[in-house]
Amino acid sequence: MNSEMMQALRAVAQDRGVDEIVLLQALADALVTAYKRFPESAEEAEVVIDPDTGEIRVMAQELDEDYNIVREWDDTPENFGRIAAQTAKQVISQRIREVERDTKFAEYSGREGDIVTGIVSQADHRYTLLDLGRVEALLPQSEQAPMERYEHAKRLKAYIVEVRNTQKGPQIVVSRTHPGLVEALFRLEVPEIEQNVVEIKAIAREPGRRTKIAVWSNDENVDPVGSCVGASGGRVREVMTELRGEKVDIVPFSEDPVTYVRAALSPAKNIREVLCDYESGTATVIVPDQQLSLAIGKEGQNARLAARLTGWRIDIQAESEHGGSSESEGEAVGTTPAEQASAEAPADAIAEEQETPEVQPEDVAETDEVAPEAETQETEQEVEQKQDV
Repeated sequence: MNSEMMQALRAVAQDRGVDEIVLLQALADALVTAYKRFPESAEEAEVVIDPDTGEIRVMAQELDEDYNIVREWDDTPENFGRIAAQTAKQVISQRIREVERDTKFAEYSGREGDIVTGIVSQADHRYTLLDLGRVEALLPQSEQAPMERYEHAKRLKAYIVEVRNTQKGPQIVVSRTHPGLVEALFRLEVPEIEQNVVEIKAIAREPGRRTKIAVWSNDENVDPVGSCVGASGGRVREVMTELRGEKVDIVPFSEDPVTYVRAALSPAKNIREVLCDYESGTATVIVPDQQLSLAIGKEGQNARLAARLTGWRIDIQAESEHGGSSESEGEAVGTTPAEQASAEAPADAIAEEQETPEVQPEDVAETDEVAPEAETQETEQEVEQKQDV
C-alpha cells in the first residue's frame, strides 16, 4: 500500500466521519489473517503500517510460556503490497458500514418515548416503513391505528417504542397506537406542558376512536384544560388532526375520586351522585335517565375510558332504577362526609335551576274547605227562590 492509498483512506475516513486510526487498526488485523495463509508463516505476527508512507511490514514473533516476545523479525512476504491493497478495500468498506451502523444506533439509542416524523416509503398489510433520513423506522401492523391508511410519500408522526441493534443496522420500532403519542403531540402544541406548568396525569386511549386525558396545573393561575384546548380550540384541533380525527376529551385531574370520576365521565352532565367504595374500588354513579346513554357511551366506550383514566371500576345506574334518590345509600357505602357533600352538590344546583312552586299541606286544606262552603251557599239560595215561587 502506497501513499496514494493512504490519502484515499484519509479522505474516506473524513467523509464518513470515521477515525483514521480505527481504519488502520482494522486493516492491520485483516492483514495478519491474510499473512497466516502463506506457507511457513509464523504462528504469531503483527502487521505494522506507517501512517505517512503507507509502508506495510509483517513482524513475526516468537513468544515464551508467559506470552512475552523473545524474538521478532521482519517476515513480510513478497507481493504482500498487492494483497494489502485488495484487503484494504474490503476492510475499509466493511469497517465503514460497521461504524455507520454504530453511529446510527447511538443516535437513536435511549430515545424510546420520543416522537419522530418520517415519510412513508413502503406500506402493506404486514408493516409500514418510515424514512427518517439516515435510517428507516418500522411501523408494525400491531402498532397501527384502526382505519388509518398510510399513503406513500406522506409525512407521518410516530412514537418510538423500541430501538434494536441488529447486524443490518439499528431497527427503530414506532407506534401510532401508544398513549405516549398523544402526550408527545400535546407537548409539541402546549408550551405550558413543556415548561412543566401543566402536567398530563393520566391517559386512556382507544386508538382511532377516542382518547381521554387528565391534566393538572402547578400554577393556580393557569387553567390546565384551557391551556390544552387553546384559543378557539386550536391546540387540541392540531392534535386531533395528527391523530386523523380521533376524538380527545380533556378533563381536570383531582385527588378527590368523586370529583375525578364525575369529570372523567364527560360529556355526561348533571350527574346526581357518585358513591365510592374504597374496599372494592368501585364507583357507583347515578345519572338522570336522559343522560344514561351519554354517560355509558357508544358500546360502553365513555364508561370504559373513564374507568381506565381514573383507575376505578365504574357502575353507572339510571336515577329511576336507583329509586330516584340515593341519600340513604350514600352513607352505607364507604364515603366520607366531605365526599358525600361533594357528590350531592351538583344535584342541589340542578334542583335550584329547575325549582317549581311547592304545594304546602295547609294550602291543600284551605282549598278543600272552601269548595263545600260555596256549594252550600248556592244550594240555600236555590231553595229560597223555589220557596218564593
